[in-house]
Order: sequence, then C-alpha cells, then structure tokens
Amino acid sequence: MTLQFAWPWLLLALPLPLLSLRWLPRAKDASAVALRVPFLAVLRGSSLLQSRSRAARWRRIVATLAWIALLLAAARPQVLGESVQIPVTGRSLMLAVDISGSMVNADMQIRGRQVSRLIAVQALANDFLARRVGDRVGLILFGREAYLQVPLTLDRQTVAALLGEAQVGLAGRETAIGDAIGLAVKRLRDQPEKNRVLLLLTDGANTAGAVDPGKAADLAAQEGVRIYTIGVGGDEMRITTPFGTRRLPATDLDEGLLRGIADKTGGRYFRARDSAGLARIYAELDAIEPASEDALSYRPVYELYTWPLGIALALSIVAALPMRRPAAKASAARERKHA
Repeated sequence: MTLQFAWPWLLLALPLPLLSLRWLPRAKDASAVALRVPFLAVLRGSSLLQSRSRAARWRRIVATLAWIALLLAAARPQVLGESVQIPVTGRSLMLAVDISGSMVNADMQIRGRQVSRLIAVQALANDFLARRVGDRVGLILFGREAYLQVPLTLDRQTVAALLGEAQVGLAGRETAIGDAIGLAVKRLRDQPEKNRVLLLLTDGANTAGAVDPGKAADLAAQEGVRIYTIGVGGDEMRITTPFGTRRLPATDLDEGLLRGIADKTGGRYFRARDSAGLARIYAELDAIEPASEDALSYRPVYELYTWPLGIALALSIVAALPMRRPAAKASAARERKHA
C-alpha cells in the first residue's frame, strides 16, 4: 500500500490566506459613524470582550484547519494497492467437438479402463484447457446440426464443465463437419487476426449439413482461421450385437478430408488412436500454438478525498456556529424585554 496525491501541486495554495491578509487591501468601512467611549480601558478587561476574543481565536483555528483539509481533498489523496497481474489475451481458440452417434464407441483407454471416444476427449480436454491461460476459448458441439455451446470467453472452467456435460446424440446421430467449421468461422472473424484457431475433433466423415466442408475450409482460409483437425478413434470399432461384441475395421473416418481442411488453412492433421495419442496431440498443439506468457500489471487506486472533504465541511459548520449564537442571544434578550 502506497499513499500519494494525484494533484500535489494544489498544496502550494496552503499559505494563500496569509498572503491575502498581507498583500490585499482591507475593505473600506462605508460607515463614518463612531462611538467614543471614555471608559474603553475598563471594557477591554471585561469578560464579554475576553469571551469574544477567545471565540474569534477559536474560529480562526477551526477555519485554518478547514482550509488545510479542503486543500488535502483537492489534492486527491490516493492509496495504491498491490500490483495485480492480468494475462494478455492470446489466441482466440474455438473447440468443435463431434458428439454424433459413433462417438459412443468404446475403443479408447484411460488408466487401463475402456471408455468411449467422447469420454476420452472430455477427460483430456480438461488438462488442455487448464494450460491455455490468457486464451479466449469457445465450444461448438456438432452432430447432424452444429450448436454454439459457449461463446469465446476467458472462463475456461465453464468451457470444460459444459464440455463434460455433453452427451452423444444430443445434436443428432450424423456428422456435419462443414456446418461446424462455418459456425466457428462466423464466431472467430471478429477476433484479432493471426490469433484465430479452430480445433476440430471428429471420428467420422461428413454425412450431413448444408455447408460443404471444402468450401467451409476455403472460407476459413480467407478469414485467417487456422484449423487443426484431429481424427479420434482406434483402427477398429467394437459393435455389440445379440451374438456378442464384434470387432470391425474403422472405416468411417475420412482422413483425406480432415487432412485437406488442415492444409488449406495452414493447420495440421493429427490422428488420435488412443487416449495417450490424444494427450500427445494436445501437448504438441501447446507447442505449435503456445498460450500467451506476457502479462500486464496494474495497481488498483482507492480514492480518499472524501475523508478530508467531509472533515472540511464539518469544521466549516463548527466555525460558523459561534458567529450565529451571539445574534441569537441578543434577539432572545430583546424578546424578553418587550414581553
């Protein structure tokens, strides 16, 4: 904590009342009437004049204190708080996560436990988001339709929480990759150039949607959006039938399409065959698109001028009270005399 004055030069006006008494001419007395009192020496020793002299002295002291307090308020005393670090906003990163029907396939492992593709994406995305300090992150969930779940925000905890609540099939069973890219470009186009990034995670081919993925990638390239595509899923799928679980080759993933989207926009294509591979991809993305390490700092300012201003007001009222009391007493005495 540091005490300072925003306008300390105003304190130079402190001796102004003394200078005015010394150099300014006194007001001329318009009245030429005078009362000659032969016993003036006796009056000077009376208690009435002494009390008035003491009252005038106290008024001058109180008025001086009020003037000092008023100047302190005008100089704007402030207290500077401790320095606070603010991360500089780095990337504008949009996550587009596939929640189509095939994301329920349990061909991923986390700590030796077989989990679905979506659960693996959700679990590992939490660590990825935690490292994106300073980035604005948004979330798009897509299946047959693409929906903006979270707009770009610095609140990465909310993004992670809403991604964790996503369920397979909520957006339809098909996969609209083109619509997801188009929606992401729409949300990123107003962000600073060279910082627009889309991370697209899917396990299938484009089977729905109104926008062709290739044309959506061309639009992304025009808007300066880099797209990193991640193909999620093992080399084979497990299908449960009345006769048991069957293993079939995973032929749904259109790697050529995902690689072409990434190449058009200056991004890269990754293949995540298991959770360990997906974790390595997230780490590599951190190296390719590093989070902002710069930071701004500021010190909060707390204004204190209200305190000396209030003291000056209170002292001014106190200084004015003795000037009004003798007049009030004289008026009361006259009323008692005429009564």
